[in-house]
Amino acid sequence: MKKYTLAAVSVLMVLLASCKTSKDASSGGNLFGTTWELEYISGPRIAFEGLYPNKKPQITFDEKETKVFGNNGCNGYSAPYTLSGKSLTFGEPGPSTLMFCDGGGEQQFLQQMKKITSYSIDKDGKLNLIQGDVPMMRFKKVAK
Repeated sequence: MKKYTLAAVSVLMVLLASCKTSKDASSGGNLFGTTWELEYISGPRIAFEGLYPNKKPQITFDEKETKVFGNNGCNGYSAPYTLSGKSLTFGEPGPSTLMFCDGGGEQQFLQQMKKITSYSIDKDGKLNLIQGDVPMMRFKKVAK
């Protein structure tokens, strides 16, 4: 009898754990409720620090408004997004302040966002924005 009880409890625990994992994946998991700071961008032949000499780009997902906002390394931005499971796309960014930006990273960041097709959060808690199968941008959580 003990074996059956132990087996039933084990099965229930596995089912509960899988339901929680499924819920986290469908709701964006840890995507919301934090600000993410860019630490890697694919493509440019300029060193990362050269692209963003004064400030690194940041992104925050607003779940209720389905918009992202932040800075692109120089100016502020906001843009709509569409999220379905792990599929993620961004719309055109709205108007932003127009300061002159050193390094050229601002345009690189905005152009790269338009190409994103999905996202993942890796085992280290880093947000990867992906184009096809290739991670194009990697973000870390900003300490509060």
